[in-house]
Order: sequence, then C-alpha cells, then structure tokens
Amino acid sequence: MNAYLRARSAAAVVVTAGLCLVATACTNSGSSDSASSQNPQSGATNSAAEQKIASSAAAGPACTSATYAGGVPKLDITDGKTVVGFSQSESTSNPFRATETASITAEAKKLHVKLIQRNANADVNAQNSQIEDMIAQGAKVLVVAPENSDGLGPALAQAKAKKIPVLTIDRTAGGTACTDFMSFVGSDFYGQAGIAADDLATATGKKAQVAILSGTPGNNVTTDRTKGFQDRIRSTYPDVKVVASQTANFDQTDGQKVMEQLLQAHPGINAVYAENDEMALGALQAVRSAGKTPGKDVKVVSIDGIKQVVQDVSGGQVVADIETNPRFGPLAFQALQDFYGTKGVQAKVIIQDGHFTAKNAKQALDQGLVY
Repeated sequence: MNAYLRARSAAAVVVTAGLCLVATACTNSGSSDSASSQNPQSGATNSAAEQKIASSAAAGPACTSATYAGGVPKLDITDGKTVVGFSQSESTSNPFRATETASITAEAKKLHVKLIQRNANADVNAQNSQIEDMIAQGAKVLVVAPENSDGLGPALAQAKAKKIPVLTIDRTAGGTACTDFMSFVGSDFYGQAGIAADDLATATGKKAQVAILSGTPGNNVTTDRTKGFQDRIRSTYPDVKVVASQTANFDQTDGQKVMEQLLQAHPGINAVYAENDEMALGALQAVRSAGKTPGKDVKVVSIDGIKQVVQDVSGGQVVADIETNPRFGPLAFQALQDFYGTKGVQAKVIIQDGHFTAKNAKQALDQGLVY
C-alpha cells in the first residue's frame, strides 16, 4: 500500500493546539506552510477521508467564549435548542461546495445540532443579508465560508454587537481573530501554489510560457494562490515565464472564455496554472477548441481535487491536481465545542491536503476517495 492509501485509510488526526479528534496520534508541525514541504513528484499525498491538521499557528492564548470580543455567552451547541447558522458562499453545483455543505449538514445531524443555512451564490451582498437574517432567526453562533475576504464587514459587525461568535472556514474574513471572528480553518493556499509551480515546471522541462487563470478578486485564496505560484517561479525557474494572468472568477464558463482569449493573444502558451478545478475544466475545453491537445501541447496544473479533474490527471490531460479538502463538518463542530469549553481554538488552523499525480490518481479514483 503506497503512502497515499496509507494516509487515506488512517484514522483522522485533528489538532488545534490542544484539540485532538478521534485519532491514532496527535502531532503539530509548527509550520503554517506544511503543504509546500510535500514532494510534488513523489506521488504521495496526506489526504484523508476527514480532514487532518498540518499545523495550528499559535498566536497567543487559544480563543474561548470567555475571551472572544470581551466575552460571549457560553453555549452547548449539541443541546438541540441552540441555533447554529451556516453561510455557504457559492452554489452547490460546484462539487467542492456541495461536499463542504454536505459535510457540515451531516455532522450537525450527527451531533443533534439545530442548524439553519443559507447559500449566497457568489454574491457577497447577499451573504451579508443572509447572515443578518440568520441572526434575526435566532442563530447564536455562525460558521461562515466567506465569498469575499473583505466584504463581510456589515454582517460581522452585527454578529459582534450581538455577541454571536463566527468561525470562518475555507476563506479568511477581514478583522482580528478572537475579536471579529474566532478562528480560520482552511488550507495553506500559498503552499498549494508552490507545489503547482513545481509540477508545471517539471512537466515542461523547466521552460514554459504560462497562463494563469486566477480566482475571484478580493479573497485570500486568490491572493495566496497567485503569489505562491509567482514567488516559486521567480525564485526557482528562470525559464518559466508567466506571459498572461487574468481572473476567471473560479468559474468554468469564464475559464473557457478567458483561456480562448489568452490563446489567441499569446499563441506560444504551452502551460496553464488554474487556481481551481472549475477554471481548469474551462481551460481544457478552450485548448481543445484551439486544436491543441491538453497534456501534450499545453500542460495544465490545477487546485481542488474534484473527481472530474482527477480523472483527467489519470488520463494524462492534466499534469497534477492539488487537493483542497472540503470536508469541514467534524473539524468545524469540534472547534465550536472546544471554543465553548476550556481548550479553545487558535487563530489559524491549517489542514493537510492531498496531491494527485499520474502516480496515484487512478488508485484514488478506484478507492472512491475523490469528491
């Protein structure tokens, strides 16, 4: 059994500076850039059926209900009465969002949590309104996947004024941990991008003309995935040149349109870095429409790890896909329980993600380990 399958079959390890879920071991790497330490060509991955923690960045004492924003009421979220609100940022037609929502919903049901939820469908103004609506409907604590890192000020301010704590998952929100939100739980987006750069450089013999399809402006995922890729290219691969970079809003249709335009403007493009799988799928269609062969004429690397793109990795159309694990349910609700207990949660909790390459993609698919 290779490292990928060993990791997927292992009991989930979840650590947040004193927080350890059902596990065989509890470790803390002490580094928020753990993803970049993986060998991108090894074919190994640290992915698991539920999330594992790569590190918990200690920035002082853990945040508890007694210390959050001067203190908030202590709650038992599993009493069947306390209302927990979940705000999803984007449509569940996106496999990542569907899996994320299903994980939150399933864990709430398992723990007998009274959950209400809303979906903003990629509209930050709608997300603000929906969060405020959940507060009006009695939500006493919120789990939020922000659409925009800087755009939730009104909703967060109202939650803070009413002493309603907010746990952010997947993307960060503006403000200060343990004051405006309790913690961020998510991936090392900068580290993911470094792995993507290594993959693309190796696949092109360290000489390429690269197009970047970047995500929605205004959130930390886009910022970190862009900067991480460009920093690695500049520092390590002098003959890998980024000839074009344009947002495609994490959307498949936009990804295809933007990629078609970029191929016309820069016919020498032979590599694509897509900051999520939806854009990668659009780029693949654009490459084919241009009469080129993905995996041969144009090398593509992406991030997220949805089944359709991992299938393309297995089939040779995509070089590699770095997983972003969307199964937040168990970790999010354990963080809430510890927040209301004595352990608390740290300001930033970085999860371990997998890395799908030609060496392990088929095995992952055969084992049903891809969402």
